[in-house]
Amino acid sequence: MDKNILEVDNLSFSYGSNKVLKDVSFRIEEGDFVGIIGPNGSAKSTLLKLMVGLLKPDEGTVKLFGERIEEFKDYKKMGYISQNARDFNQMFPATVEEVIAANLYLNRSLFNRFKKEDNQKIERALKIVEMEEFKKRKIGNLSGGQKQRVFIARALVNNPQILFMDEPLVGVDLDSQNKFYNLMDKLNREHNITLVMVSHDIGVISKKVNKIFCLSKGNVYSHNSNQSICIDMFKDVYGDNMNILFHEH
Repeated sequence: MDKNILEVDNLSFSYGSNKVLKDVSFRIEEGDFVGIIGPNGSAKSTLLKLMVGLLKPDEGTVKLFGERIEEFKDYKKMGYISQNARDFNQMFPATVEEVIAANLYLNRSLFNRFKKEDNQKIERALKIVEMEEFKKRKIGNLSGGQKQRVFIARALVNNPQILFMDEPLVGVDLDSQNKFYNLMDKLNREHNITLVMVSHDIGVISKKVNKIFCLSKGNVYSHNSNQSICIDMFKDVYGDNMNILFHEH
């Protein structure tokens, strides 16, 4: 039987008088890889922030692991990579290890000492993203693709069951994008992590995920990933004059 990790029911949200989401409902099940797409300004990032509790809905509910998001406290179960991650201060003198370790202190007091098992968690996360040799490197000296992997490792260090990502491939070169999708496949299939990703690359992500959420005019259209279905759905969302270039990574 499928297990719902995230449940959204009758969700609405506004910025002032502008209602950007209207009576939205959907489910994300254990093991899903969900792609969220839509035109610019269609509230993709807003929806993601509502899912993780960074924004409060005007109406409706979000439940994560069966608990209302307003009351959810077990943050180790979820990882979140925001758009701000790619704007990380280049001059900040932290090492890769220190950036990842910071996420281990979410539910601790400042006086809790770093433990041996903490280092083991960091090593495990770095191994998953194949960045072990960069452990002592300064974060500001890494390429865009390498930084991206470090922030994925940072999200993975607490062994989450679901990972939310907001446009993680913006500013990343093609080779790093290929490696990213290979990593996502490994996280989803080998580590059983449920993935939710906002993307602007319709052609690629529709081939990588098992569910597509299309946002348009405050609505969310949900489909299993199937090329013929998605093309019709994309036309409904983007218009008949839309052209899609499907390309393999």
